Amino acid sequence: MSVEMKQKRINVAMKRESADLVIKNANIINVFTKEIIKGDIAICKDQIVGIGDYRGVREIDAAGKYVCPGLIDSHVHIESTMVTPSEFAKAVIPYGTTTIIADPHEIANVCGINGIQFMLNQSKALPLNVYFMVPSCVPSTPFENNGADLTAELIEPLLSNDRILGLGEVMDYPSVTNGTETMLKKIDLFDNKIIDGHSPNLTGEQLNAYRAAGIMTDHECSTIDEALERLRLGMYVQIREGSAAKNLESIVKGLIDKNMGFNRCVFCTDDKHLEDIKKDGHISYNVRKAISCGVDPIEAICMATINAAQCYKLKRLGAIAPGYSADLIILSNLEDFQVDSVLFRGNMVYEDNNLCTDFNLNIEDRNVFNTVRIPSITADDLKISLKGNTATVIALTSNELITKKETAQVKTTNGVFVQDEYFSKIAVIERHKATKNIGLGIVSNFNIKNGAIASTVAHDSHNLIVIGDNDEDMLAAIEEIKRVNGGYTVVSNGKVMGTLELPVAGIMSDNTAEYVEQKLKPMLEEAFKLGINKKVDPFITLSFLALPVIPEIRITDQGLFDVTQFKFIEC
Repeated sequence: MSVEMKQKRINVAMKRESADLVIKNANIINVFTKEIIKGDIAICKDQIVGIGDYRGVREIDAAGKYVCPGLIDSHVHIESTMVTPSEFAKAVIPYGTTTIIADPHEIANVCGINGIQFMLNQSKALPLNVYFMVPSCVPSTPFENNGADLTAELIEPLLSNDRILGLGEVMDYPSVTNGTETMLKKIDLFDNKIIDGHSPNLTGEQLNAYRAAGIMTDHECSTIDEALERLRLGMYVQIREGSAAKNLESIVKGLIDKNMGFNRCVFCTDDKHLEDIKKDGHISYNVRKAISCGVDPIEAICMATINAAQCYKLKRLGAIAPGYSADLIILSNLEDFQVDSVLFRGNMVYEDNNLCTDFNLNIEDRNVFNTVRIPSITADDLKISLKGNTATVIALTSNELITKKETAQVKTTNGVFVQDEYFSKIAVIERHKATKNIGLGIVSNFNIKNGAIASTVAHDSHNLIVIGDNDEDMLAAIEEIKRVNGGYTVVSNGKVMGTLELPVAGIMSDNTAEYVEQKLKPMLEEAFKLGINKKVDPFITLSFLALPVIPEIRITDQGLFDVTQFKFIEC
């Protein structure tokens, strides 16, 4: 900021000059003292310069409505919405989100540094603060094949980018606790920045070691005990409420019951579908749900604003006070938390149920296209041979990403597993280098009947993943995914019931959010018509079954993987 701009802001604060914009007669949420202050908010250019009684060149009469800081999503994967950053911004701004901290490890696993650069380029001129964490685990573990390998040497140049806040979620926690040099070199690079965590079920001395390495946050807490152990070690708990993982209620109610504070709690969505954002909201939904669980509204707002800003050292975000960015939302009341208007850096971007700014969906970078490479796959490639009728099964848990490792009696013919509506067959097929690596497994509680669904959205390596109750539909789904160069598809009785093309790295659309919503909604309906468990999201649940860092059992292109033992096992 120039001396001249400082002088102008001082002059406006001192009432020697009129503000560019004044929001009059507001009930201002003060996140520092946790009180409501009646007054005006004076804005000069993009920054707040005064609270009190001001006049402006332009004035907005809040008429007693509440004004609070713009909301912050502390951990999100834009790619999981299946749209590019500009379309994501269009989806979340109406719900008061003005800042996100994104981890682009989805596209990085496919395209490496080119993928990260694509996300930086696509998000640099949006009416949304988009910051990034550098992916730490690409691939997430050595137990799968992906499209890139990000070493410490490759990611070091990214440190100079002012929109890079730190190192993304360290999912390979065994490498940390074992002191593996390759992982510690990445962590050491970001020693003076924020390092995000991902440590489900990690406890005791292992969690101590993880924290001692410098890891500061965790969004994988699903119980109050996990959350408390991390809070006691000085970590920030990112309370997650997404499409598949819904951890807010148990953690929030647990903290209230134990009379614990929320100063080191922040909100995140992690992975949330566009349809769910449109239906429920974004971080605004986390705030509203926390309030419904008994959290004081101002405390809930603090978790969505100043707590996250302080965690990620964003010194001009998260509060309404002089020197802070004029990222503001206006609400009629706090309990319902329905957003009336949104300002970004002093400009109105959402008002009267309409966006007030233009978004340019312009993709010039073609390095992230044509990434699906799969050779011919036959029914023989999908056979699961068993020694008897007993098999190790991936058991799904309703409304959770965590799975259970179970032993079950399954159907076989001539020593080969036969899937049915109770026990589905799942396959993960390497799709980056056409190696024809195929991992096979059995899933319970998915309950698909007379069909298959497939996707190249399969965290984090994003190989092709397919699940079904018969091989014919599984093969048809594989061929459909190859045809469109990545995406989602639903197949039943040999017929393609719907396909969402995702040509950007096989995980994102090059079309609008409206297009994705219109395509995806009937596909979800078709998926549930196949009997899929209503307590799991068909596509999101499927996509996480390939992630070998969430307990207890997963499937990669290299085989069935026991996360608790960190080794491959047989069906």
